[in-house]
Formats: sequence, C-alpha cells, structure tokens
Amino acid sequence: MRFIKLRVLAFLQKGLSARQLRRLALLDVLRGQAVGQSVSSQLSGRLIALSHLVPAAVLKRLDSRADGLATGEADAKRERTGPNEVEHEKPMPWWTHLWLCFRNPFNVLLTVLALISAATDDMKATVVIAAMVGISTVLRFVQEKRSNSGADRLKAMVSNTATVLRGGARLELPIRDLVPGDIVQLSAGDMIPADLRVLAAKDLFVSQAALTGESLPVEKFADQPDHAERNPLALANLCFMGTNVVSGSATALVIGTGNRTYFGALAEKVTAQDRTPTQFQAGVNKVSWVLIRFMFVMAPLVLFINGFTKGDWTEAALFALSIAVGLTPEMLPMIVTSTLAKGAVVLSRKQVIVKRLDAIQNFGAMDILCTDKTGTLTQDRIALERHTDAWGERCDAVLDMAYLNSAYQTGLKNLLDVTVLEHAELRAEFDADHGWEKVDEVPFDFVRRRMSVVVKQRDDQQLLICKGALEEVLAACTRVRRGDETLPLSAGLLAQIRDVAAGLNREGLRVVAVASKPVPLDVTNYGVADERELVLAGYIAFLDPPKESTAPALKALKASGVDVKVLTGDNELVTLKVCREVGLAVNGVVLGDRIDAMSDLQLSAVAETATVFAKLTPMHKERIVRLLRERGHVVGFMGDGINDAPALRAADIGISVDSAVDIAKEAADLILLEKSLLVLEQGVIEGRKTFANMLKYIKMTASSNFGNVFSVLVASAFIPFLPMLPMHLLVQNLLYDISQIAIPFDNVDDELLQKPQRWNPDELTRFMVCFGPISSIFDILTFVVMWHVFGANSPEHQTLFQSGWFVVGLLSQTLIVHMIRTRKIPFIQSRAAWPLMAMTAVIMAIGIFLPMGPLAGYFKLQALPLAYFPWLVGILLGYMVLTQAIKGFYARRYGWQ
Repeated sequence: MRFIKLRVLAFLQKGLSARQLRRLALLDVLRGQAVGQSVSSQLSGRLIALSHLVPAAVLKRLDSRADGLATGEADAKRERTGPNEVEHEKPMPWWTHLWLCFRNPFNVLLTVLALISAATDDMKATVVIAAMVGISTVLRFVQEKRSNSGADRLKAMVSNTATVLRGGARLELPIRDLVPGDIVQLSAGDMIPADLRVLAAKDLFVSQAALTGESLPVEKFADQPDHAERNPLALANLCFMGTNVVSGSATALVIGTGNRTYFGALAEKVTAQDRTPTQFQAGVNKVSWVLIRFMFVMAPLVLFINGFTKGDWTEAALFALSIAVGLTPEMLPMIVTSTLAKGAVVLSRKQVIVKRLDAIQNFGAMDILCTDKTGTLTQDRIALERHTDAWGERCDAVLDMAYLNSAYQTGLKNLLDVTVLEHAELRAEFDADHGWEKVDEVPFDFVRRRMSVVVKQRDDQQLLICKGALEEVLAACTRVRRGDETLPLSAGLLAQIRDVAAGLNREGLRVVAVASKPVPLDVTNYGVADERELVLAGYIAFLDPPKESTAPALKALKASGVDVKVLTGDNELVTLKVCREVGLAVNGVVLGDRIDAMSDLQLSAVAETATVFAKLTPMHKERIVRLLRERGHVVGFMGDGINDAPALRAADIGISVDSAVDIAKEAADLILLEKSLLVLEQGVIEGRKTFANMLKYIKMTASSNFGNVFSVLVASAFIPFLPMLPMHLLVQNLLYDISQIAIPFDNVDDELLQKPQRWNPDELTRFMVCFGPISSIFDILTFVVMWHVFGANSPEHQTLFQSGWFVVGLLSQTLIVHMIRTRKIPFIQSRAAWPLMAMTAVIMAIGIFLPMGPLAGYFKLQALPLAYFPWLVGILLGYMVLTQAIKGFYARRYGWQ
C-alpha cells in the first residue's frame, strides 16, 4: 500500500535524501558497476573536460569572470537554464493523484464486490459500495492535496543559501537562484549548491558520502588532474551538488545546475524507485493484511454456513460479499494520512516544520533525546567575559590576537568569532587601512579543533595566530608568554596553566586558548604542519548562560518519559556547570578519548546510563546514537552544526533549526523555527496525540470486525433466514465509516501522553480477541430479544428481526470508539472532542431514523415498536458496562496504550 504523504522529500531542493543516494551508490558497487557510470557518458565527458582546463579557460567557456556575473547576466541565464532544482517528482496531474488515492487493496476489493453486485442486479448494494469507495477516495485525495500544499509552504520557510559573487559583491542568495558561471565561496558546513569547478582552495575537505558511500572526506584542489581519470567523482578539482564541506574554504565556479548536475542525473535514474518502507509504514501494512487475511478466511465460512443452512446459495453469496465489505477497513489509508497531516499542521503552529510525516510517529515514540549544549541548553548568546594571560591576569594582547584571528579567517565564523568581532574599539586599529593584511590561513576542522591565520602589518614581521580548544592548542605549544618574556612549557607550568583554565570552566566560562609565533616574511603558503612550536599567549573566556526555558522543558521531558543526554564537543567542566544550573541530574560523564578505547559492547552499556558525553568528535556522536538505537531505544538527536550531521542521520528522528548549517538541515526530519527544548517537548506531546488517535481507529476496526463476524456465524447457524440483508450490512458499514472521519481531531487523555508510544502490530490480535466477542454477546442477546420478546422468529417476520439488529449493530459500532478511546469512563471522566461527539450523534440519529422514517421500505427495514427502545437502551448500557470492566482487566494485565 502506497501512502503518498508518507514520502515527503527529505532533501529541501526536492531531490533525493543523502541516505537514498548513498544506498543507491552502494547498490551500484554491489552490482559491480563503477559509480561514475551511473550517469550519462555525455555528462561525465563534459565534467572531465572542464576539470582539465585552467581556471581562466573554464571562466571563458562559461562566459564568466573572476568577480562573478552581473545580476542581469545571471537573470538572463536563469531564463534559459531554469532554477537550480533537481526535479525528483513533478507535480502529478489530478487524475493520476486520484487514481493513486483509489489504488489500495481495500478499494480494489470493494470495487470487485460492487461489480459482482451489479452483475447480480443488486443495484442498491452497488450504489452503497460505490459510495463507500468514493467517500474514501475523495477524502484521501482532498486531504493529501491540502497536505501537499501545506508541506510545500512549510518547506519554503526553510531556505538554503550560498555565498555568491555578483559583480564583485558577496551576496547570500537562495541556492535555486544559482546559474552556470556564478562564482561561489565555500566554507565549513556548507552544502555544495551545484556542480562546481574549484578555482582556489585552502585545506578543502568535502564529504562525498551522499554520492559514493565513502565515509572519509576527500581533499579538493584547484590543480588540473595529471592522469586520464574517467570517473568524475575521483577528480580532485570538481565538487558535486548534494555533498558538503567538512573543513577548509574555496572559491569555485558553477558548471552545472539542477538536472544538469551529477546529482540530478543520478536522481533521474531512480525517481521511479519507491523508498524502503519505514517501520511505521510496515506496521500499518501489517495490520492491513492481517485484517484482509481475516476477511478471506471468514467470508467463505459465512458463505458455506448460510448456503447449507438456508439453501439459497445466491443470497448466501451476496451476504458473504457484504460481510467481506464490512470486514474491510477501507478508511484506514485516509485515517492514517489525515491524522499525520493534521499533526504536521498542528506542529507547524508550534514552530516545528515536519519534512517527513513518518517522523511525527517517531516523535511520539522517542524515549531518549540527545542534544548539544550550546544554543539548546544555553542562550546561544555568547558574551566575552575575560581575556587573560595563562596565569588568569587581564591581558589586552590576547584580545588583540583573537580579534585578528577572527577578522581574517574566511571559514565558518561561529558565535565566538562574532562575539570577538563585536569589539568595535579594535576594528579601527586592525583594519586594512592601518596596514594589516592577511597572508594565509589554516582553516578549522573538527579533528584539530583549532584554526590559524597568518597576518602582517606593512613589511614588518609576519605573525601566525592560532586559536582553538585548550588541549589542542597546548599540544602545539612549547613556550608560554608572561609579560615581556617567554618561558619553556614545563610539566609543572603546564599543570598550573590547566588549573587556571579549569577554574574558569568551573565558573561556567568556555575557555579558548590563543597562541602565536613569528614566521618568515618570504613564506606565503602555510598548512597544518606549521602549527607547532607556538607560544601560548593566554585565554579568551566566554559565558553562555542557560535559557530560562531549559529547566522547565527538561522537567517536562522527564515527566513525559524522555531521558535527555548531552552530547557536546565542549569540555566537561563547563557542561556540568550548565547541567547543574538547568536541573539536569548527571549520572555519569564520559569523555571522547575514553570512547575511542571502548568496544561497541562497552560503549553501548555506558551510553545507556551516562548523561553527559563531552569533548566528542562527530563520529563519537554518531556512534553513541547508533548504539542506543541498537539497544531498542527510539532516539532523537538535536543539533545544528556540521559536526552534528552524522548523528542527525543516525537518529530515529533528526531535529535541527532553521538557522543551522545546510548539511544539518538536509539531514534532519524536523526543523524547529525556535531553538528551544520547550518547543520540542510540545512536539513530543503532539506526536503522541497523533499516534494515539490513529491507534483508536485501528483498534476499533479490528475488535468491531471480529465481533461482527462472530455474531454473523452464530446467527447464520441457528436462524432460518439471513440475520441481516446485504444492503443492511453495506449501509451500516458506510454510516459507521463516516462516523470515524473526525477521529484525527479527537482529544487524548493525559495518561496516554506521559510515556513514549510505539507501534506494536503484534498486540492487535490480543486486543481483537479480547474486545471483539463483547459486542457478540450483546448481538446474541439482541437475537434472543427479537426472537422471543417481539416474535421475529420466522421468515415472514425477518424484516423486524433485521431492523432490530441493524439499529443495535450500528449504535454499538458507533459507540465503540468512545469506549476504547480512553481507559477512563467515557462521557464522564473523559469526553471526546466535539467533532467526534457531533459525528457520533448524527450517525446514531440516522441509524434510528432509517427504520422509523419514510425511507424504511426502500432499505427493506420496518418501524420498530416503542417497547423495543427500552431494550435498546438496556443492551447498549450493558455493552458499555461490560466493555468498561474488561478494559480494567486488560489494562491491569497488559497495560493501556
């Protein structure tokens, strides 16, 4: 069964997700195909040809210049090439969408039954069945149309941009606006926005896992290849749409956009492939086929019992077909789709953008949330509190060096850099007008956790300034500055320096070390190897205070059964200080270097109990998330940086924010427009509401269908006429289905929202067997009353018998949702939402009106005596009381979900 809305695209440019492309690439390898052969030879040849040209020739070939295209030139090109978007699925015609909404096992089965009814001249049954199919199909079509439009509007709120040179000016433009010939500038965390030819690069490492499946990043250069490589992905001066920058910086030329990229060509070859069903989809499909198999067993039983006992095989066949229709949960696709779509709309009002509808169910099932510290637990508003030497004494020279480092680096400027650059009093002193200029830089990466710039003032001595995490900077230092002298970095002095930094950490300050060394004037090219024999200048210390909303949010998540674990690259002292301030109880602290020495089995056990994981690399985060999932947890991960992307992909539900780097947004399933755990807790509750409402229909359908068939089998065996005509069953089923349309809008008891809820198809059979026979007991009681009290005990009085059971059956079926929607006493301790209450009342009124009104003859029913209605009230009350009692037993024995 195919749910269109359960295939909301993960890639914001309407392309394939990184997971899909990686899976495709690995399949190609398994088939023995070179990855480079997955696209057309014409495209591969063009890419290879452009890679062999010198930068000036490539610019000329694409009618571009080193300072970029003019705006008018770019607009003219876009008219010819179209937007820079990969067309994964073109909007389908309405008639195709309508056909897909119709094409599910239930509707196909009902259509066959309608054709059989038409062939046997039972036009009333044909009309009713056609109405049921039509309502199910049209409702789903309208709901999905609205959901698709809403999802497109929501995705439009999350825009990826690229830094582009237009006429020499640096602009942040939407990726879709890029054209061949544009000059783009790349830094760590950027998604590659199109196919690019690298013009200049500095320590540029790109992750191509989305295309090749290779987990390690590859280095890119501007140089032309010196060998006849035929695989474009192996060329070091080409970057491809859909990959991402891990570290370094570059200037590159757009050589292909949209479907004319390697990414686009690969996507075109797999647009016809369906995604592998998620666990949620597999669960829905499993329930569907359980019910269908149940129908295939029970319908023939009804046929043979009625055929042998009544002797009219034609009538028995029609009755069996009606039973088959009644057993078909034809509204299940619409209920699932509309419930998830309604959840997405509600979440959008809570500042949560749902990129994949399945994620809503995972949201409700999440029992562990792994989150970064900065900007999530804290305010993400860094304040520069101190600038000191290595002994903790104020030192303006340290701030000067930090300013130069932040001002002249071209990589991803984090909040620390932005805070340093806010010191306007330094801006005038160190700008280009005063002779300062940048010579080179060694960009930041998440392994070294430091970055360096080389600057000089006029023709004075050049200075390499390094800034980064304390331990990583200390590892590159051999001396330390104190006043005007430098001292060797002895073991005792090193311990003293660490004590000073630890004292700052205990105050909740994040410490960044600053070091420098003079370098020769005649050297202009520097790399990681030059970060050695540095002189430690001191520290800049930042304060990121906790958010006011963090403590109540953590308390609410804990009350909802969600354990919060902090996974951070920061040091443990600052992290523990923040955890204490927000009231997060810490059961254990694990550092990244300890994780490296652990086996998966050891780390899995530690990850289960520990709360704080500090000084982590991106692969540490991904490994922890993966192992928690393997232990049976539903894991959410919240992050916004490039270092979070592997963990976002590994989690059951990846959560990012609209201000995150591109690769983090691409990897996420949900995007928060407000970076707050409080918003997240509200989303968890909404996810559980969505799941609970969906489960109501499934439980109700399973138990009600089982009870109905059991009642029919008993009646068929002992009553000399059909207990209900095929027309009655069809009308009853149609009205019953209509009453369930409001389920997605129902209230949910607080008790069901207090713990994670998981999809458990195996429980369905137990629930069905436990609650189904309850309705049969009162159906049989109805048979006895109609037979003995009202004398409907012969074929001449069968219409009275059928009318009596029609009313009881419809009203009990309609009431069942109110009985199983809550563990509490319905209507008293827990009331349904008004749309469901109103729909129930309307359908019950119609059910009584049909035999009592002027349409009774048309439907082969007859008016019931007034004495029937006290019996009706008593039967329904008895049904509700017994169901409530069984609920208590079931909840105590198995729990109530």
